[in-house]
Amino acid sequence: MYISDTHLKSFLADAGLVSQKDFDNAEAEAKQTGQPVGDILTAKNSIGEDELRRTYAYILGIPFVSLAGTNIKYETLGMIPEPIARRNNIIAYNHRGEELEVAMLDTDDLAAIDFIKKKTHLKILPRLTDVASIKTALKLYQQGLKDNLGDVIERETAALEKTALVEGKEVDLKQIAEGVSAVRIVDTLIRHANAQNASDIHIEPLEGSLLIRYRIDGILHDAMELPKHAAAAITARVKVLANMRLDEHRLPQDGRFGAESGGEKISFRVSILPTYYGEKIVMRLLRDSISGFTLESIGFHGTGLERMHEAMRKTTGMVLSCGPTGAGKSTTLYTLLDIVNTPDVNISTIEDPIEYQMNRINQTQVRPEIGFTFANGLRSLVRQDPDIVMVGEIRDKETASLAINAALTGHLVLSTLHTNSAAGAIARLLDMGIEPFLLVSTLRVIIGQRLVRKLSADKEKYELSRDEQSQLERIVDAGNVLRALKDEKAVAKDATWKNIPFFKSKEGGQSPSGYAGRVGIYEVLPVTSTIKELVMKGSTGDEIEKQARSEGMLTMSEDGIFKAAQGVTTIEEVLRVITE
Repeated sequence: MYISDTHLKSFLADAGLVSQKDFDNAEAEAKQTGQPVGDILTAKNSIGEDELRRTYAYILGIPFVSLAGTNIKYETLGMIPEPIARRNNIIAYNHRGEELEVAMLDTDDLAAIDFIKKKTHLKILPRLTDVASIKTALKLYQQGLKDNLGDVIERETAALEKTALVEGKEVDLKQIAEGVSAVRIVDTLIRHANAQNASDIHIEPLEGSLLIRYRIDGILHDAMELPKHAAAAITARVKVLANMRLDEHRLPQDGRFGAESGGEKISFRVSILPTYYGEKIVMRLLRDSISGFTLESIGFHGTGLERMHEAMRKTTGMVLSCGPTGAGKSTTLYTLLDIVNTPDVNISTIEDPIEYQMNRINQTQVRPEIGFTFANGLRSLVRQDPDIVMVGEIRDKETASLAINAALTGHLVLSTLHTNSAAGAIARLLDMGIEPFLLVSTLRVIIGQRLVRKLSADKEKYELSRDEQSQLERIVDAGNVLRALKDEKAVAKDATWKNIPFFKSKEGGQSPSGYAGRVGIYEVLPVTSTIKELVMKGSTGDEIEKQARSEGMLTMSEDGIFKAAQGVTTIEEVLRVITE
């Protein structure tokens, strides 16, 4: 919402909401830091966020609504999927004929408005609201889903009990899997998991019950317990969906299927493993579309961002993303592919599995059971005249050698490695038997990464005590982080750790955990001439990392503290992820 500083100053002064002195100080700081005056006024508690929002609404002539005490129908609320509502702070609260009124914290969020317009085919009427209204409405999602879920589960598990398996009785597993009760229970679990923005659904058989758990923002949460007699029907239903053998209960099975939930297409990667009390199911939710992501939106910034763009402007060489399982490596590579996906290039990938489907990109799934491995696929793929190649993962010497050879022969190659740091990737490739001279000829940039949970909007501000400042300096090079914050104008030029505010989750806030969504923390290691010399000399990973830091690289932990100082996450969350 753009309002000129002069216009804002005039209105706030006339209304007596902010003193002349406070506004002048904020205006001077805005010129130094490049931040909007309004943001500085709220940061210094000169005016409340909601009061400023009401002021904007008045100046711009946009209606302001408070949803406190408003009875919103669940059918209307559900027109916007909960993940979208939570991420964009937008609530559908009134549906009349061809019009849908939506309450927002930012009416300039045209992407969200356009998404809802396409989804509902209605005329969208944006209204400004306050944080308290958004929090209240978001809780209604949980209540509505919980009521709906509870009713369906209770009704259908009761129906299953009547047809529960009796020992020794011949049963038709396919008939059970296609029965109304099994279909409704599994569909409800999927819908609920998607609304919670879960990445995985765990269905775990216990001695006397069936435990359902969701992984949300990287953390497993208990969702519910179902009666034990529901296990056979749910397992059979999942097997049918994933095209697995219904009569196989002793061996692990893998499969996948697609579904639509909350207006978006989702692919499910399914793994079934026999355990002592029955078959455990894990379903990974893979949202089919990743278009629209940018390097900035997933957490890259400053020097690291510049180095990434520089590497992607090259037409040959290799870019590696490194980290453990679940660190967001695939998302990083797909985002890079989205950036270079232009009509004048041929892009091919070899993956296991294909996690996101992308237009104009030739994606191939490996099939080890029939001998179609990464190495075999890559060998064939380079004969397809690609300009850019993405290899899902480098697992062995053969794949590594073929990828490096492709990078040497005029291709830009993107891939991942399971190492703990960017510098560790070089040691891993050398251990695989790759010659140092081949590495220095092909490697452009190496990314080390993890995912941290993002604080929800209603966070609490605090300043570090002297002890906490000392502890921070023991964890990271605090001076390096402070320099980066000042270089990127995230803090004032004369700022010190004493006066930089940090944030923590608020108890009883809009998100039960105090967090909502995740963002990456990164270290971006460019393979410069000095790094190349160290590789040729056989230097250790620590020596390579030390040199990269002297050339301006922030480590993952330093990038995490950088984001904590911006209020994106907490110091505790960074430490949890880095020390895992």
